[in-house]
Amino acid sequence: MSRSTYGAATLLALSLLPNATLAQQGLSGPSSVEADLTPDDGLTDPQPRTEFPRNVLPGYFSWKDGLAENGFRFNLDYLALGQWSDSDLGEGETGGGVLRFYGNWQATENGSLTFKIENRRAYGDIAPQFFGFDSGALSITGTAFNDNGTMLTNLFWTQRDPEGRWTVQIGQLDLTDFVDVYGLVSPWTSFQNLAFNTNPTINVPNPGLGIAGGVKLGENFYVVGAVADAKGDPTEPSFDVFETGETFKSIEIGYTSGTDRIYFDNIHLTVWQSDAAEDGSRAEDKGAAFSAAWFIDNTWMPFLRAGVAEGTAALYERSLSTGLGWYRRNNDLAGIGLNWAEAKDIDETQFTTEAFYRFNISPDLQITPSIQYIRDPLLNPGQDDLTILGLRARIVF
Repeated sequence: MSRSTYGAATLLALSLLPNATLAQQGLSGPSSVEADLTPDDGLTDPQPRTEFPRNVLPGYFSWKDGLAENGFRFNLDYLALGQWSDSDLGEGETGGGVLRFYGNWQATENGSLTFKIENRRAYGDIAPQFFGFDSGALSITGTAFNDNGTMLTNLFWTQRDPEGRWTVQIGQLDLTDFVDVYGLVSPWTSFQNLAFNTNPTINVPNPGLGIAGGVKLGENFYVVGAVADAKGDPTEPSFDVFETGETFKSIEIGYTSGTDRIYFDNIHLTVWQSDAAEDGSRAEDKGAAFSAAWFIDNTWMPFLRAGVAEGTAALYERSLSTGLGWYRRNNDLAGIGLNWAEAKDIDETQFTTEAFYRFNISPDLQITPSIQYIRDPLLNPGQDDLTILGLRARIVF
């Protein structure tokens, strides 16, 4: 499992914006660099409440816009997450922050270089990513907010067919950007619990060397496949995969209403396999996942997601999630999700609910309160349930 230790609309991605050109896109999902460079989820006609921080740094943002016109786009953002639990175990509170520098250089008409460097820090002894375990639940309640330090999560070349029929990426890849994702998958802008992010039954590796590609099959169908280092470590990028040969493989076939809606309207099936470790520390792992999400009237996004795994090192062996996203004026986003899960070698089941409301103060400033309720926490059978309150903030420069 990843999301860069954790270690993002599945896709042969052709567009975030309805009027974007095919040559501007690669494989990308809602937590990818391409999505993070596109304000307000790529929805049209945003109505921001304010222009902060653009209105206090107009020269800086004008400089950025000038670079973008010449093919180089970048963001510097900071995200902070605090969580508080009523569990009778653990610390009771946690916090962490993520500083990211990421961008894309359109080097040729149909080729581009994408990069992302991150620094992730816990504010105390327990990082939000592991707060669920500390509170007695088998649950990643703060996806991606860990204490890994400095990481190279993206450094890859994208090559696209001029007609938009295929896309290939090669280099340092984060597979959670495009393996089994949907419109509400991003831990930066949507749900925080892994049950509603990248499927918690898939043992997605941490970012590492890999190759991925997507092919259009007509106007509505597509295929996406990837092969990547099963032992990726973004804190110490290496070429070890050429020595060990231990890889993670996935292939996905999906249906969308159109290439300009590929992660807003999406139904797909993903199958995957991860090699056993030569040193015996990890068994072979494999499974399948299904996802269906549809954006109704550019307002409502119901979703249904399921996964099963065999011999898994992933969080769950079986998982079923459903829920609803609601996009509002100013591109605010409300979401609610329900998850049922079974873990390997544990006979009990765990139920998770998360609800959040993302206030878009501006396209570059967001505040997101949330609540997570976990029934029958698997790591603390003595407690019937626990509640976790959260507050996430993001500012983009």
